Amino acid sequence: MILPGKITRLYVLDLGLFEVRGGERLIGIPGFLLETDQGARILFDTGFPPDYLTDPDRPAREGLPAFGRLLDFNANQTATGALAVLGLTPADIDLVILSHGHIDHVGSLPLFAHAPIVMTTIERADPKPSYFGKARPIDWPDTTYHLIDADTPVCNGLTLIPTPGHTPGHLSALVTLPDGRAVILAADAINRISEPDESFADAVDPDAAMKSFHRLDALAKQSGATVIYGHEPSQWPHLPKAPTPW
Repeated sequence: MILPGKITRLYVLDLGLFEVRGGERLIGIPGFLLETDQGARILFDTGFPPDYLTDPDRPAREGLPAFGRLLDFNANQTATGALAVLGLTPADIDLVILSHGHIDHVGSLPLFAHAPIVMTTIERADPKPSYFGKARPIDWPDTTYHLIDADTPVCNGLTLIPTPGHTPGHLSALVTLPDGRAVILAADAINRISEPDESFADAVDPDAAMKSFHRLDALAKQSGATVIYGHEPSQWPHLPKAPTPW
């Protein structure tokens, strides 16, 4: 265990809406805030860089328009703003879990350099976060890292599951709430419901991604867990968002 105690609450954070390739699809950008009965607050993924709000030219400098654009990005959808909806600030986060190093997951990581970070060894082996395309504008924060290579319990009710494929060191999570409900935070191990039928064409390693999908699918069936996909357009509008708990 990395932390004492057990998970008591899960929130879905709204970190923006992204238009892929000129309207091909609209995807939500989720983060997750988990709380324990010992008062610890755990952040799973961090969203886009906060200065995308104040420096509108930065996405173009980093080549993001080749993939798409944020729509109506507002202060409440920055990591700071999304936490403020819950009455929290970045300083209130005790632990960060990073699913992988892409821009919409790692962009606000520098705000949480005070907190230890849990991620896979292989993802941390990148000299810098993989971010987007050839852009590598941020460094890994100078903090404590808990690097994992296998299923790892963070605390009671939260187990991290390496799910390589989308990136070599991708990480998902299984959350069990006090009432017995289970939730799988798939992140981009299953970006969309259609990805298995598309043979995970966007993954770095499609074969590994398919194996990770089958593992999460079997776990969902075994545990009765609801799967929260990384960016499923049909699911995002119906997920309860903070301040409403899951």
